[in-house]
This record gives sequence, structure tokens and C-alpha cells, in this order.
Amino acid sequence: MHFTRTTVAAFSALAVLIAPAATAHAVPAADRTIADPGDTVTLPVRDALKSLLIRDESRTGYERSKFRHWTDADRDGCNARMEVLLEEAVNAPEQGLNCTLTGGLWYSAYDDAYFDSARKLDVDHLVPLAEAWDSGASGWNTKEREAYANDLHDTRALIAVSAGSNRSKSDQDPSTWVPPYEGYRCRYVSDWVADKTRYRLAVDPSEEAALSEMLTRCPNEPITVTLAR
Repeated sequence: MHFTRTTVAAFSALAVLIAPAATAHAVPAADRTIADPGDTVTLPVRDALKSLLIRDESRTGYERSKFRHWTDADRDGCNARMEVLLEEAVNAPEQGLNCTLTGGLWYSAYDDAYFDSARKLDVDHLVPLAEAWDSGASGWNTKEREAYANDLHDTRALIAVSAGSNRSKSDQDPSTWVPPYEGYRCRYVSDWVADKTRYRLAVDPSEEAALSEMLTRCPNEPITVTLAR
């Protein structure tokens, strides 16, 4: 099932589609759009942001270990982290025993730099695990959090970047951190909105304000998202 949301009448339905059921504002049943995991939605990125639930966040109970990663879902010897490195290599590395990578070349979009060793890179959860917990994942089960932490089905979810830029970002949202490379910032915030849409995660007020302001300076391009939950 494929939806395109560009009219005001659709906003209330899409808000229910994306927002966690327990916290979404009530909408008459006749106005609700039903969408299930696996369904695809397409809409302009600013409209997608408007459709996300806005609420305060809480980190109560968070532990990184509650998101099991990195897993090897297809049991080919390369875990999710290594799969991202292999997929995003500009020049393919040599792959050895236990998916050890030698050589290769990677581009880090966060800081517009190239790196010639996988050891110089981190694989970043675009929306950090702690941020996901704060904005909805605290209510997920163990398998749902594992799927989020190892998501290879949407190329926006995990990204290979320089270790320095990833550690500078840590668990911050776009209200306090954006990539140092200005040329990537529109892509970054668009992908952030897409990732939150995919997992029906909320945004807090300062995060929403920062995203909204940044997106006024970016093309209002459509994003296509396959719902994960």
C-alpha cells in the first residue's frame, strides 16, 4: 500500500499513522489511515516532520546493552557493522577471515573526508540508540530494539563515518549537533526525519524546532519510508 501526503486533510491521518498509539491525539475512527509495518509512505520532508508526535523525552531505564548489536542476521560471517562498511566502501577492501577488512577507501559525509582504513571509521546509528530510547523505543520489546540497532533494510539508518565525528555527535539530536560539513546538513536532517518516521518515534520540542528551522533552508523534497513498526 502506498500513500502520498500533500494535503492538509491528510495531516491528521498521517499523524495517527506515525505516532505511538498510546500517546497520539484522538482522531475519529472514520478519519484514520491504517498502515502496517511494511507499508510505504511518501511525502515532502517538511510534512513528514509535522506529522511526528511532539513530546518531552525521558532516558529513565536506558542502557546501551538493551539494544543488542552488532548481529550477523544472514550468518555470512559479517555482522551488521561490517556489512555497512562493505556496502559503503568507495574502493572495496579485501575481505579476510571473520570478515577482517584490509585496504579499501571510505567517504565520511559528516566531515567531507576520505579514510583508507576501516579502523578509522565508526558505523553510526543516525538516530542514536539513546535518542531512540528517549523518543519511543523504551516501550519496545527486545527483538524490536535489536532490529533497530542492526537495520540494514534502510540505508539511512546506519552510516559509516569518521570515528572522530561520530564520537563528537555521541547521542545528541539536531538541536545540539549537526555534521561539521555544511554541504551534508540538509541530507542529514532529512534522513533523521525519515528514520523517525520509519520507527514512529517522537521528537521533543527543541528537536522539532531545530529540524523545522533547518528544513526551511533545504529543498522540501519527498522522502519515501517503509514503516518498520
